[in-house]
Order: sequence, then C-alpha cells, then structure tokens
Amino acid sequence: MVSAAEIPTELRAVHVLNRLAFGPRPGDVARVNAMGVERYIQQQLSPTSIAISASLTDRVAQMETLRMTPPELFIKYGRPEAERKGEKPDPEARKEARRRAHIIIQEAVSARLMRAIEGPRQLQEMMVDFWFNHFNVFADKGLGHLWVGSYEQQAIRPHALGRFRDLLEATAKHPAMLFYLDNWQNTAPNSPGVRGKFEGLNENYARELMELHTLGVNGGYSQQDVITLARILTGWGIQKPRRRNPARMARAGGGRNFNGFSGLGALGGFPGMGAFRAFGMRPFNSTPRRAMQNPGEGPDEYGFYFDPSRHDFGDKVFLERQIKGSGAAEVEQALDILAHSPATARHISYQLAQFFVADNPPEALVQRMASRFSSSDGNIRSVLATLFQSREFWDRRYFGAKFKTPQQYIISATRASGVEVLNYRVLAGNAARLGMPFYGCQTPDGYKNTQEAWLNPDAMMIRLSLATALGGGHLPLDRPPPDDAMGGRVTRVSLRKFDRPGGSMGPLDSSALRTTLGNNFSSHTLDTIEAAPPDLRAALMLGSPEFMRR
Repeated sequence: MVSAAEIPTELRAVHVLNRLAFGPRPGDVARVNAMGVERYIQQQLSPTSIAISASLTDRVAQMETLRMTPPELFIKYGRPEAERKGEKPDPEARKEARRRAHIIIQEAVSARLMRAIEGPRQLQEMMVDFWFNHFNVFADKGLGHLWVGSYEQQAIRPHALGRFRDLLEATAKHPAMLFYLDNWQNTAPNSPGVRGKFEGLNENYARELMELHTLGVNGGYSQQDVITLARILTGWGIQKPRRRNPARMARAGGGRNFNGFSGLGALGGFPGMGAFRAFGMRPFNSTPRRAMQNPGEGPDEYGFYFDPSRHDFGDKVFLERQIKGSGAAEVEQALDILAHSPATARHISYQLAQFFVADNPPEALVQRMASRFSSSDGNIRSVLATLFQSREFWDRRYFGAKFKTPQQYIISATRASGVEVLNYRVLAGNAARLGMPFYGCQTPDGYKNTQEAWLNPDAMMIRLSLATALGGGHLPLDRPPPDDAMGGRVTRVSLRKFDRPGGSMGPLDSSALRTTLGNNFSSHTLDTIEAAPPDLRAALMLGSPEFMRR
C-alpha cells in the first residue's frame, strides 16, 4: 500500500468508507481506524469472510420472490390464469395480477436497500450496484418486472467479485436480459423456427453485448461483426412455443399443464413446477456447457433454452476469428472471444476506475487495471485489488471527487443517520423523485455515475429537502408502510405516495452525526453549521457540499 502522505491519515478511513462502501454508519470510522485501512480493504475483497447478522439474514430470507426462478415467478405472478388458457381475461383479474406482481419489485428494492444500508459486505453491495447498472435491464418493459429481482439475485450478485466471463454468461442467459434486449425473438431467416414474433434476425442484444457489456464503443468491431454475432445468438433465448401432453406432464412431475411463458405472446410451454429443481440461494448457472452439447435439451431451471430450429448453423467469421456452425457452442466461443479481448479489459477497467476514482480516471491507472484483468483471466477481485493499491486511488486530488448519484446519496444519508429502517418505500420514492428509480433505467447503458448527470438546481433542492426531513426526524422510516401500498407501477408517481411525513423518529444528534462522518467538513461549512440553530445542524451536514461527494 502506498504512503499515507497522499491522503491525510485522519481521512483515510473516511475515504475507503466512501468508496468501498455506501458511506460510514455510526462507529464505522473508529472501527476502520482500529483495524487498519489495509485490513479493511482485504476483508471487503473477501466478503464471505465477513459475518452477516442473523437479523439481516432472516429479513432477506423472508423475501420469497428472491428465492424463485423466472418460470416460477411467471407462473405465480404473471398474467391471469384465464389469459394463459387463451380465454379473455377479466379487467379486475388483470389489475390484480399486476398488483401482485408489484410485490416482486418491492421485495427486490427492499432487499437491495436493506443490504446496502445495514449489510457489512459493503464492497459486494457496491459491486452489485455497479454490475446491475453495467448489465442494465428495465423493469417496466413488458414482463421485465417479473424478473429483475431474480436477475440481480441469480445472475449479478453471485459473480460480483468473481470472474467476468462467468458474470457475462449468467447475464446472457437470464430471461430478464433475453427479454429486455429482444434476443428471445432472434431467429435465423428462412430457418424452420420462423413464425409469428420469431420473424428474423434481431441485432439488439448483439450490439449492446459488444458496445456496452464488453468491447466498448471504440472496441474495434464493425457493423458486420454485429450482424455476425446476432447470427451466432439465434435460438439463444427462452423456450419456443409447443403444446404439452397433460399425461406426459403429470409423469414429468408437474401434475398440471402449466402454460409457462404464454404471456410472451407466441412464447409458451414451460413444464410443470415439479420439473424444476429448487435452487435455494445458488448462483445462476453460468457454465452449463455439457447440456449445450445436446442442443434443444432444456429449458434449464431458470428458463434459458437454446432452440436449434431457430439457429443459423452456417460457419461464421466473428472479430476475425473462424467459428464453425455448431449451435449453442458458437455462443460460448463468442463469449470467450469477447471476455478475453484487450478492448474488454480496457473498457471494464475504465468504468471501474470511473466508478471508484474520478469521472475522468487517470490513463495510467486504467492501463494497469486492464493488464491485471487480462493476466488474471478477468478476475474482478484482482482488478479491484490493483485499483485500491494504486497511488491514484490514494491521491489527495481525488479525495471527495465523486459526486454521489441519487441512490448513493439516499443510502449514505440513511447509513449515517443510524436510524432503524422499517419503511424502505420512502427511500425508493425519493430515489424516483431524484430521477433514479430502482430498476427504472429505460436505456441499456444504465444510469450515469458522473457529476454532470446529477448536479442540477432541481435535484439539489430535492436533496436539501430530504436532508432537512431526515435531519429533523420527519421521515417515516421507522414506521412500517401501509398494507395498501402494494399497487401501482414502478414509476416515480406511484412511489412518491410513500414519501409523506410522520413516524416517531426524532431529530438526529448533530454531534454524533459529525463524529460518524469523520468530521469531514471544510472550515466554511463548520462555521455555517455552528451558526445555525441546533435543530438544523444535522440537516446542514447532510446537505453540505462535502456530504454530496464521496
């Protein structure tokens, strides 16, 4: 580790808590100083070594939808049963189905906030935030609201500090991504599978897979490579429609002829629930390569299915590499090529450096990280270790240089307050008011994490209003939300209704808050705080220029 001369010793703990974590909670600065900054970093890089409280574990475990596979979620929370049977749905039944499906988003948001605010594995939570944004899916596109929680739980979270190649494949196979970027419809023209919605080549996912997920916009690929990758990805999706024999279904263990993903229009035909193995909290299956040797054998328990009748089996040249027409194995080869490309190493390293260091990260740091990415076979933990050990990470110029996104600001303020949160919808509502609803980014490039995107007068007024409400004890964070708050879509309008005054929490102790934040304020800010009435001092700290940054 570099010398502490770069950042003053008294600010080193504050620095790592603002970069590797969502800011300090009461007692965190003293704890990190006592254990040593280097040890804290190493501990965060190995999250399984950090114990999670039984209380937090139990509360997350109560989120039933996080334990369900995409097919299970569709069957329980999807379109009304009458519609799945081909009958005309009752309007009230459709409304009720949507209301019930909103439970999935509420549990996903609550679990994300719960872990980020209370969880000790802070770097893991920061990386879940980073990777979900990198591999973004939009909850309000069609059936996406059913699967975003599963996507984060099964495809993102298990690989957040693992191997990039595994993370890439896990996201590529999850129904949330397949549906969001339309690859479930991607079909080779003139193939036997062309029909209805499966009408031909769809380049959407192929383009974003290279431009956003791997190589980057200047990664050296051509439009022809986009077309070729789309051809490679044909048939890579969710199970094709087919009629099931009820007797055969019963023998398979389903007992009933579930209509599966019939809500996708022409798509349908998942087997009964007995045909799926319970997965508990296991990661999304990112390496089912043996099954891929028998194309069409599926779907797997998560809903992924390779349909050979829609695949282009012609030989291809992708990024100047020969790929023989061989079915799903072609996708495995393409993902290998993309994951091991020097352009991918640079693109991912730049984004990580931008997230953890500065909006315009130093080129030398990006190069060292990219070199480590390549030499470690895309080991995310190793790349982060290189970043945290770098002189740039500890450069005084970059201390407090990152402007917090709305979600980071809300989480960090709640952590600093030390309030026991029972109502996470208040926080979600404020994130939506600030233009950053959870799982609500419509475009595949995700939310920006730069100052330019979030620093504006209207947003600052909302932040200051939130700081005043939290500092004065006027947010109902300690009051469970009303039972009737399940309805509505995942929009800023519906979420705002949860942001109303009330609750029993009192004003925050400004002296305790100042200690929690490591007394990280300029002399001008301190003078302003001291000159204010005592009941406004906590609000001024949470609304200060220093607290807006990390």
